[in-house]
Amino acid sequence: MEKKQYGLGDIVQMKKPHPCGTNEMEIIRMGMDIRIKCVGCKHSVLVPRPKFESKLKKVLRSAAPEEAGGSPSQNES
Repeated sequence: MEKKQYGLGDIVQMKKPHPCGTNEMEIIRMGMDIRIKCVGCKHSVLVPRPKFESKLKKVLRSAAPEEAGGSPSQNES
């Protein structure tokens, strides 16, 4: 099974929804523990990394821009 890639600022979907009803969380701190903030009610929770990785369903939106494999476009005049 492939390990999911996630980073600071990503919006992730957890297996179980938050009590407020939404299941979208934003990663706001990473280290040995990961702090996630509910997108709906703004409540934050500190979760140990192994528990976070087991409860993570998928990454909905990544904060890091995806690299297209080329240099940035330049204006040609």
